[in-house]
Amino acid sequence: MTDTSDTPDTANTTPDPAHPERAAILDATRHWLTRAVIGLNLCPFAKSVHVKGQIRYAISDATDLEGVLTDLETELRTLADSSAEDIDTTLLILPHALADFLDYNDALHFADLLLGQLRLDGELQIASFHPQYQFEGTQPDDIENYTNRAPYPILHLLREASIERAADAFPDAADIYERNQETMRRLGLEGWRAWMSQRDDQ
Repeated sequence: MTDTSDTPDTANTTPDPAHPERAAILDATRHWLTRAVIGLNLCPFAKSVHVKGQIRYAISDATDLEGVLTDLETELRTLADSSAEDIDTTLLILPHALADFLDYNDALHFADLLLGQLRLDGELQIASFHPQYQFEGTQPDDIENYTNRAPYPILHLLREASIERAADAFPDAADIYERNQETMRRLGLEGWRAWMSQRDDQ
């Protein structure tokens, strides 16, 4: 597995020509984060850790569930053992595994079991993003699903303490889901595609 922490010194560097595939994966993930998550304010907590360089991007080489869980354990331990000032949150990117959303959804059960086995439940939690993400009761092409759609399957590792602090700072945090759904409905599928086709600085 290759990891790249988003620090001010590395966030805007030229991709390593020796690893073009990994550079493309990292670029696509950062573009999604800046355009969708931050640009559409889908998560009001994300901008701060992005600007401070406290996001760790970990690209997994895993091709099956066993490999994903191995990398997940490594990243959970890394996050738990690090200070929030250095790494507040981790995006574990899975470009070669769990491409089918149903398989990915099943894997979340094992991810939560692992969290408990490591005695990290209550300290860390796992959020989910996937290119085919589909909320219960929706159709595959419903625009509401795009709030949780990312260019690759991603396991987002978060600190409970950071979530609590963010919730205190944003009194309407409980309304984020509904607000995001409304944002996507206003944008529409064509609007989403046009928005995501633009550069990060537009």
